[in-house]
Amino acid sequence: MSSIEENPAGTGVTGRAMRSVEQTLGHLRVLDGGATKEPTAPLSLEDLYKTQRMRLIRLALLLVDEPATAEDVVQEAFTALHRNWRNLRDAAAAVGYLRTSVVNGSRSVLRRRKTAREYTPPHVANARSAESMAMLTAEHQAVVKALSQLPPRQREVLVLRYYGNLTETEIAEATGISKGTVKSTASRALEALQKIMSTQA
Repeated sequence: MSSIEENPAGTGVTGRAMRSVEQTLGHLRVLDGGATKEPTAPLSLEDLYKTQRMRLIRLALLLVDEPATAEDVVQEAFTALHRNWRNLRDAAAAVGYLRTSVVNGSRSVLRRRKTAREYTPPHVANARSAESMAMLTAEHQAVVKALSQLPPRQREVLVLRYYGNLTETEIAEATGISKGTVKSTASRALEALQKIMSTQA
């Protein structure tokens, strides 16, 4: 079990932020079909595309906010997987490869936006399907809006933890940072999220 879970900081600012994020992204995860187990049996690239594509698009949406861009990021991840298919040891490794590609692709998108200085945070309604957003309470929508204002790495860690349902080790592998950095980043992200939400109230 992740030490993010082991030290929930149930009281105070960080504890409130953690509960808000967990409830919101956990609810989105349920709407998206719940946590899916990584495959252990051999799968084809087509199987992975059918079973993982939509979940990866939703993950990318939480990172880049634009549906068309999220779809492009995931398509590029599958294209890269196709090129490297023979180098992967099993289907679980393929899912990890896809997840890392989506994180890296999302980072590239955000870097390009920053460099071009053309990025304006979109309205929350554009961040995911109207159906999913309609099923979120106002409080949950406030959390999603606040997440979009976090620095990219902080956002990645919280999204992968609470929406992706990953452990610290898995987050470290997907983002290319150490477990210790994952833990400290999560703590800073929760504090920042709470501050953002307090100004929105």
